[in-house]
Amino acid sequence: APCPQWPYCRKRCSYCSFNTYVVPAVDEAAVRACLVREARTLLRLSQVHSVTSVFFGGGTPSLASAGTVAAVLEAVAGAAHLPAGAEVTLEANPSSTSTRRLAGFRAAGVNRLSMGVQSLDDAELRMLGREHTAAQARKAVEAARELFPGRTSIDLIFGLPRQSLDAWAQQLEAALRLCDDHISLYQLTLERGTALAAQVRGGALPEPPQDLLADMYRTARHVLVAAGFRHYEVSNFARKGALSTHNLSYWRADQYIGVGPGAHGRFVPRAEGGCSREARVQTPEPGAWMQEVQSRGHGTRSRLVLNPLEQLQELLALGLRTDEGITQERWAHFSPQLSLQAVFGEPGEARALQHEGWLVLDSGGLRCSWAGLAVLDSLLPDLLWQLQRR
Repeated sequence: APCPQWPYCRKRCSYCSFNTYVVPAVDEAAVRACLVREARTLLRLSQVHSVTSVFFGGGTPSLASAGTVAAVLEAVAGAAHLPAGAEVTLEANPSSTSTRRLAGFRAAGVNRLSMGVQSLDDAELRMLGREHTAAQARKAVEAARELFPGRTSIDLIFGLPRQSLDAWAQQLEAALRLCDDHISLYQLTLERGTALAAQVRGGALPEPPQDLLADMYRTARHVLVAAGFRHYEVSNFARKGALSTHNLSYWRADQYIGVGPGAHGRFVPRAEGGCSREARVQTPEPGAWMQEVQSRGHGTRSRLVLNPLEQLQELLALGLRTDEGITQERWAHFSPQLSLQAVFGEPGEARALQHEGWLVLDSGGLRCSWAGLAVLDSLLPDLLWQLQRR
């Protein structure tokens, strides 16, 4: 699953800590050539035969032209088999998605859209530093649904300073009137170095209380499940089978290839004789990344061979985010010697968590109950410690 990154934005949002850049002008032809070259290089290095999904992330990839998207997809199809039904997702901002632009992306090969709505309240959008209004968001989602019916996802953020539970419940109802069959909900995290975190730290805005955040999450789950959505991952809800194939591949610990400035990847470099999964990060700064791609075909800044324990730790931390959890088969793929039962079925932390109703271990595999999913971050340290001891 290749993940091309477009690192540029028109404006930096107040909560954003991603590797994004606001620049007066972008030499798109040069960036496109480098994305194409790096995608080819890394796909050949991985010797991947078939691609299940491609995800254009960012930054704001909807600021790129349809020609850039088409060129990258062509490169992917030239280096590996890209089946006709492969999921091709583009992250988009309501402020850069006219119907004409969206139609161009569809013609280029995009068949799923992830729309960064974030809020349907104008005051909240201003606090978040978003470029669009609630009305523009509605219009953009409606246009996207015309072109990508059943395959338009919306993102919303909750837990904003001064946001009440009632206001959040009203937003969810508004989102249900607007949305298609997939919604991603993210609790606001106040990351160091962001404008919003500085305002909270300086006392200009209050920090939302933890119990309110928990109530907001519970409310969202209740409202969306009642509306026919499956809560298939901590932050993701889908109905009519519209799960994100690409994101499922992360949580199932499949291989993925990060292309572009600051992109992350996990794959086995088989063309170099590698037989172990590597964690790779591309050079974050676009200018330096382009120079590296032009000189050696890719801009990989760091590569770390993951040992068997590290691979299982990742599988555990990611797999438990989903409602299916970690199946016996997937665990056996990474741990042929030691079964899930042998690691987590013995007396210890995991068994205690099962007795307390947070965790389930059975013939299907290891997964969280709904109560456990809501507090997963607090369960993981005990489970990772038990895994390490085994």
